[in-house]
Amino acid sequence: MPAPALTSLSHGAGCGCKLSAADLRPIVAGLPRPTDPRVLVAADTADDAGVVRLSDEIAIVQTADFFTPIVDDPYAFGRIAAANALSDIYAMGATPVSALNLVAFPLETLGPDMLREILRGGADAVAEAGASIVGGHSIDDPEPKYGLAVTGVVDPRAVLTNAGARAGDALVLTKPLGAGAVATALKRGLADPALVERAIAVMSELNAAGAERARAAGASALTDVTGFGLLGHVHELAQASGLAAEITAAAVPAIDGVLELLAGEGALAGGSRRNRADAETFTCFGDDVGEPLRRLVCDAMTSGGLLAAVDPARAEQVGGAIVGRLSAGAPGSIVVV
Repeated sequence: MPAPALTSLSHGAGCGCKLSAADLRPIVAGLPRPTDPRVLVAADTADDAGVVRLSDEIAIVQTADFFTPIVDDPYAFGRIAAANALSDIYAMGATPVSALNLVAFPLETLGPDMLREILRGGADAVAEAGASIVGGHSIDDPEPKYGLAVTGVVDPRAVLTNAGARAGDALVLTKPLGAGAVATALKRGLADPALVERAIAVMSELNAAGAERARAAGASALTDVTGFGLLGHVHELAQASGLAAEITAAAVPAIDGVLELLAGEGALAGGSRRNRADAETFTCFGDDVGEPLRRLVCDAMTSGGLLAAVDPARAEQVGGAIVGRLSAGAPGSIVVV
């Protein structure tokens, strides 16, 4: 018997299987914050990775990220999952150094060749980043999952967090949105193969070049856009920076073909629905913002682009779409026009 398709074994897809931000906030808020003065960034600001200073010149940056299959091609799944995990390091202004494989896999159901391809995809992404996979851990699980624990390095004085944005900064997004919709359409038999390939290309791209451009443009804050959707990650950045945000819906880039999918509800991911419900607690939508764009800005993206807060005069240097701006106002509040 042929092995079943990867996505047929997952209850969600990619970052769409994350626990909702609304459910996580009160849980994380109740945890103690580290008191070690070497800890420069911890979980209290909902940043992308933790940062610990080792010396005046070097700090380590640590993250872990894994998820269920978002596509059926095992090599592409492995590469996307690795690119997604590496993105957390880039979002802190750091350079990846090493990674550990995180594997949950039904070996008897899917066989060793499929796992080998997943790991090969991850290894190729890590090698492209100039880092090394130095080990990992695996468990038997009827639902496949793959990702990485990644360690990077950065000068403690050069750390980019989501808390440093300034009023007046432009918000620049370096990749189009819509992978959550494509993954859901794939699981439901609604996705054009060409659309799936376009989404794979977006998700497989490393954020290394975008991070370099953001640093060169003098970005004041940086994060990446993944499972909580654009509005969820804008909210985290704005709240951590004590600012409000305005998003121009028509300026938000979409993977070619995604807006047509989002005209109906057939490709709406469960994670995107949860994002929308959460976003409506801190977001006001203009009457002219159509439903497909409202769904797009809540799309549960996997391995999305970087979101940089930068001086408007230098925003074009980041090389993405200018999707909004930050201003004085209720911290974390968003208006979508």
